[in-house]
Amino acid sequence: MPLVSVMLDAASGIHIYGIALEFFLFGITLIGVALFHHHTLKIALGGLMVILFYKIVFCQFDVLHHILGDNTHQGEWHVILNLFGLLTGFAILARHFEDSHLPEHLPGILPSGWRGGWVLLLIVFFFSSFLDNIAAAIIGASLAHVIYKGKVHVGFLAAIVAASNAGGAGSVLGDTTTTMMWIDGVSPLDVLHAFAGSFGAFAFFSFFGAMQQQKLQPIMKEDSVLKQIDWGRILIVCLILAGTIATNVLLDFPAIGVWAAILIGMFIRKTNWNDLPHAISGSLFLLSLVLSASMMPVSELPVASWQSTLVLGFVSSVFDNIPLTKLALDQGGYDWGVLAYAVGYGGSMIWFGSSAGVAISGIFPQAKSVSAWLKNGWHVIIGYVIGFAVLILALGWHPHEPHKEHKGQSKTNVTGHLPH
Repeated sequence: MPLVSVMLDAASGIHIYGIALEFFLFGITLIGVALFHHHTLKIALGGLMVILFYKIVFCQFDVLHHILGDNTHQGEWHVILNLFGLLTGFAILARHFEDSHLPEHLPGILPSGWRGGWVLLLIVFFFSSFLDNIAAAIIGASLAHVIYKGKVHVGFLAAIVAASNAGGAGSVLGDTTTTMMWIDGVSPLDVLHAFAGSFGAFAFFSFFGAMQQQKLQPIMKEDSVLKQIDWGRILIVCLILAGTIATNVLLDFPAIGVWAAILIGMFIRKTNWNDLPHAISGSLFLLSLVLSASMMPVSELPVASWQSTLVLGFVSSVFDNIPLTKLALDQGGYDWGVLAYAVGYGGSMIWFGSSAGVAISGIFPQAKSVSAWLKNGWHVIIGYVIGFAVLILALGWHPHEPHKEHKGQSKTNVTGHLPH
């Protein structure tokens, strides 16, 4: 029996023991990112180039069609431009927010001890329910950077990312995946119960994350005279957030609103562009992984069940949740609230598993270590399992009909049960 079973097909490329070679290449890229976190961009770009070369040479891959799309395929350009615009734009938002001096006033408002960190996580969770999770995470990280004097525990950073992803899981405005579901025809009420899982997860990881931060660096109450809040910069922050929501709802393109507001803000206050190069670097890293993931030959997911959805949550920590969600929408038969929680929160378990984590790493480079993230953010992983258990045990698994095949007919009711 051969040690390695290799099959070459002119259309589908090379398979090893029935597994497409692309998955091995992508897996090697992810391992490289995990082991050599000081060279993540180079490894991600290198992996993308290798996968792209292989697809073109061995799989008859049409790059232009994949990027630009056609009448039957939207193309990846939409996701690429949106993510790039959001990650870079929210870096400008973070700078305006810090320069407004508002975060410096928070230590006097937040509770003392670990409760202050817990309230900060709760703020991130709340913001993410109606803002993009990247924006919520950026705001939370900016606040933490100021009130903890730059000494922020990696476990608390993981908790900030988890709070931003959990807060957006039950809202069609809070996460790209839930927005995709909404646009595709899923009712916003059919994802709302994802919050049951989010609350369960938050109750666990928020306590341990806040305690980790308290031991490393507590909130310091200062008696010194604070700088006056620059309300002009706060206005710019509000404009950016309002632009994000408006263009997300109206155009399905929130990056347009972000950058339109940034350009308007230039007439209100001088814009500090110093953080932009680093944000561009982080954006290119994430986009490299997203594009690599989009070229994986995944034509279908396992049969929809709560067990397979639980696994998808872990998969989304390394595999972009956007193509996973698209495949699930095409397949149908999922409980959309359970799926929204799984793929939305699941990316929190590794720093590059979600765009919020990549954005956080732009402010705190120490987050770019998979081993440190897993070691110190263990409560995020356990929180995922707890939240999933709460969701299933309290509300159950109620799969919906494949909505694409039933447009114009009665949909499932708001409780998530199939009509009798």
